[in-house]
Amino acid sequence: MEIITPRRLKITIKAVRAAIFIGLILLFLGSIVLASILLTAKWQGAPSLTVQQSSIMYANDGSEMGKTHHGGKRYWVDLDEISPSLTQAAVAIEDRHFYHHNGFDYKRIAGAALADLKAMAKVQGASTISQQYARNLFLGHDKTWKRKLTEAFYTIRLELNYSKEEILEGYLNTIYYGHGAYGVEAAANYYFDKSASELSMGEAAMLAGIPKAPSLYSPLENEVRAKSRQELILKTMVNQEIISQAEADQAYAETLSYRSMKNVKTEDIAPYFQDAVMNELSKKLNLDQTTIETRGLRIFTTLDPDMQKIAEKKIADVIDEASDIQVGFMAMDPKTGSVKALVGGRDYAESTFNRATQAKRQPGSTMKPFLYYAAVNKGFTPSTLLRSEPYSFTFEDGKSSYKPSNYNGYYANGDITLAQAIALSDNIYAVKTHLFLGMDELIQASKSFGVTSKLSHVPSLALGTSPVRLTEMVNGYGMLANGGKKIEPSFIKKVEDAEGNVIYQKENEPEQLLNKEAAFVTSHLMTGMFDEKLNDYTSVTGHTIIPKLSREYAGKSGTTKADSWMIGFAPQLVAGIWTGYDKDKTIDLVAERGYAKQIWAEFMEEALEDQSVKAFNPPKGVIGVYINPKSGKLASDDCPVKRFAYFVRGTEPTEYCTEHLESGKKTKPAKETENQDETWYKKVWRWWD
Repeated sequence: MEIITPRRLKITIKAVRAAIFIGLILLFLGSIVLASILLTAKWQGAPSLTVQQSSIMYANDGSEMGKTHHGGKRYWVDLDEISPSLTQAAVAIEDRHFYHHNGFDYKRIAGAALADLKAMAKVQGASTISQQYARNLFLGHDKTWKRKLTEAFYTIRLELNYSKEEILEGYLNTIYYGHGAYGVEAAANYYFDKSASELSMGEAAMLAGIPKAPSLYSPLENEVRAKSRQELILKTMVNQEIISQAEADQAYAETLSYRSMKNVKTEDIAPYFQDAVMNELSKKLNLDQTTIETRGLRIFTTLDPDMQKIAEKKIADVIDEASDIQVGFMAMDPKTGSVKALVGGRDYAESTFNRATQAKRQPGSTMKPFLYYAAVNKGFTPSTLLRSEPYSFTFEDGKSSYKPSNYNGYYANGDITLAQAIALSDNIYAVKTHLFLGMDELIQASKSFGVTSKLSHVPSLALGTSPVRLTEMVNGYGMLANGGKKIEPSFIKKVEDAEGNVIYQKENEPEQLLNKEAAFVTSHLMTGMFDEKLNDYTSVTGHTIIPKLSREYAGKSGTTKADSWMIGFAPQLVAGIWTGYDKDKTIDLVAERGYAKQIWAEFMEEALEDQSVKAFNPPKGVIGVYINPKSGKLASDDCPVKRFAYFVRGTEPTEYCTEHLESGKKTKPAKETENQDETWYKKVWRWWD
């Protein structure tokens, strides 16, 4: 037996006292650290529960047209909007002591650590619902000590500042359920095509099992494994006396009806339009893409679903399915600039490049209305005569020359009026006008019409050789339709944040930018492409679609070797279309050259089918008279062809056409200021409207 000497006893006592002292110091320091953590957590207050949520777009009729998301679909619903079966199942399988711990289940942590030690691997998790919520809300899923410590601190902040119900609500709205669905509402919708409040016990137990490993337990990926997980959850609920064995058996035996994958994968409507909305949001609100997609915004757009469907159907019906030709289309309200329909290509899945908003193509003769507006503003009238014949133009003080030609080599070989020139799309007349005005005039006029693309200072600009966007051209035509008020294509009416606060509202107060009299005269001139009375040497450019049209339209077509355009409007709607090939390929087939006009005509007719016929109402500063469209003089009863034309007041012709008079017969003027071809009710309607 060992004898403990007084000296050794003294040393032992000192060691025990030292150990106790050190223990007390450590306990004191630990208490200080813990108190500091708690005080800091309390001082920092409640952490924001802002979470990534899908932003939703609505069409102008209030219908939902699409959802934005950042790596998944996300919604937030209140706890009382979630099936009690799901909340019970989630707590039972994820954190049975959730309502009794302060954020950390120490017994479970010890058990998990022991299990991991025995297996020499990570085999059991111990994270509580509070910890998982903290991770989902603020952190990534890396396994560093820094992340774990930060997670613990956020967990403390959550527990100190929120109730268990609020924490559970947050957890269920942020947990990942696979297939891009975050939160119970998105999951219920994805798997069962219903809301979280409508879930049955069987459906709830199935969903509750997915978050552990979505790729393994998704019933859409492996229903056998998913059913096994569902069975485990139901047994757990029975063991915790949440449900009875009979209820568990009934839930397990329930035949679950999963949402059709075909329906799940259906694309949102008008995808090119939605891309344009996202771009406008970024510019108007100065928001980055992630913020737009994940802040639960409610975006009220200008899209007219019916017009969008009509546009898509006409494009699909008219263009040969075997053709590789592409398309850009836009329809807009000319009074406000609100875009009603947009198509950026024939197949969004194959190409997201938006040919309506992004592509720059040569507009051809669709540039001419901007030129003729500038001309009318400088004194030209529908009766202004210029000679149309093959001609070589020189510019830059004779250093350069340019020789345009007319389509199919048709020339009047004589004088023609502006009214004829725009209807026939005479290139010689256009270039002469361009050079007469000075090439800066068309460039400046185009800018006034909203064209921002760079335009070349060359004679051929009158024939549309400088590439522009379809949206720019349609916008310019919209300004002609509205009498010269400044507009710009817009896709958004209003934006609300997740709390319903309006953070953006479009203003509809367009300013008068153009000369309204010149704008109206130009618009009326553009109705000439649909009037075959205007020529005597070839057909007007719209002759192929005249039989399709039932009301008055103003418009202009344009063609180059690689582009085909048609833009036009009624008083309440403007639409434009471009067709062509993405790469360096010309349009050689006659049928393909007619696609743009045919689609435009069929779209306008169906889009306006249920709307009243509206007239192009002249402002006070213009006057309407009958003219002989060939000579430009006032028409008499003897003129075989006469057309009602508008002039800026004071520029109308005063001389009557006499070339058709019989010898010795006096001139009898045609009745002015009304269209003799109109029926009485159309005249009344024109006056009333």
